[in-house]
Amino acid sequence: MEARAYLRNAGISPRKVQIVLDLIRNKPVDIALAALDLTPKAASPIISKLVKSAQANAENNFSMDRDNLYVAECFVTPGPTMKRIMPRAHGRAYRILKRTSHITVVLKEQEKE
Repeated sequence: MEARAYLRNAGISPRKVQIVLDLIRNKPVDIALAALDLTPKAASPIISKLVKSAQANAENNFSMDRDNLYVAECFVTPGPTMKRIMPRAHGRAYRILKRTSHITVVLKEQEKE
């Protein structure tokens, strides 16, 4: 059984999110949340909230034990990119790409030995 949580169109670049997701992959949920609280990255609070949402989904929707949950999968895919213009010298215009992300977190229960 697995519990999922999605965040669509997050206003942060996928490249920035990927660095933080690599820190928590295959870790127990309590250790992952502690690592996110201590990581000084812009994506940390966003991912922390998403992991807590997946944990709540696991407990309430699938009756999973919160002590046995771990981050089985977590990945990010690029969302829609907003194109903006920055005025530059001599009447030129540079394009600014405001990237967004779709973030997915999957929690599973560890097998008891």
